[in-house]
Amino acid sequence: MTDARHAGAGRATTPRRFAVVGHVTHVTLGAVAALPKPGDIVHLDAPCWFPGGGGGMTFFQLVRSSAEVHLFTAVGTDDAGAAVAARLGATSAVVHAARREAPHTRDLVLVTPGGERTIVVIGAPLHARIDDAMPWDVFATTDGVYFTGQDADVLRAARAARVLVVSARRRAVLVRSGVRADVVVGSARDPLEASTLADYPVAPGALVMTEGADGGRIATAAGTTRYPAAPAPPARVASYGAGDSFVGALTWYLACGLPLDEACRRAAVHGAALLAGPTPLEAQLPLAAP
Repeated sequence: MTDARHAGAGRATTPRRFAVVGHVTHVTLGAVAALPKPGDIVHLDAPCWFPGGGGGMTFFQLVRSSAEVHLFTAVGTDDAGAAVAARLGATSAVVHAARREAPHTRDLVLVTPGGERTIVVIGAPLHARIDDAMPWDVFATTDGVYFTGQDADVLRAARAARVLVVSARRRAVLVRSGVRADVVVGSARDPLEASTLADYPVAPGALVMTEGADGGRIATAAGTTRYPAAPAPPARVASYGAGDSFVGALTWYLACGLPLDEACRRAAVHGAALLAGPTPLEAQLPLAAP
């Protein structure tokens, strides 16, 4: 790709196949009056559970499209793993899930009255590995892949996709792989994701850093530009999954052939939709070709 400002740009098309590589956690989300102080006991109101995590939320956003979606992940052998596998299997997607002899990762999400979320992760996220018996050749037939996995060899295989988007949280994996991503996406406000092009020995075509209500910035070899935030809902109910829904929509719009700046503007609408709640999966918007 010669000019990352036009990543994905070309004749507008309707993508037919995507893949997501990453973890899907068992999420319990509920409201609290305030975050607990040391020694406090707080009550979780209106708790609900759903499959989430960086891979899960992006996957469910892409499932809201007309495309065939493949998910490459791993699940534990306990009740949480079985529940996640059942919910994934109930979608129209093609799920490739390795079994791990371990408890499935759980997330406890506490939402305060202002809509901010705090996450407690229980256990290590489970990921697909290159030695799992999975159809890795699917990547070569996809219009777009979003990668938030842990295996550098899987990332190398994913590079066969027409458009490859990688989470900035997987910077170390991207560096080990030697792969050039088309776009790396992260939150400028998350210390585990905030980065610059200079942090990548093999620079991606573009680096997108989201900044919440301030929109975000796009860095390429040609310089840095900004895209605006989408209008916020009248009341912010929650924020869990907003960034993941943004990146799922961004991957979709890039595969549709839109220039990167326009894809970011459209994807921002999908991220902002999650702020309205009440639950993340129900708040995600459908994806359609522009």
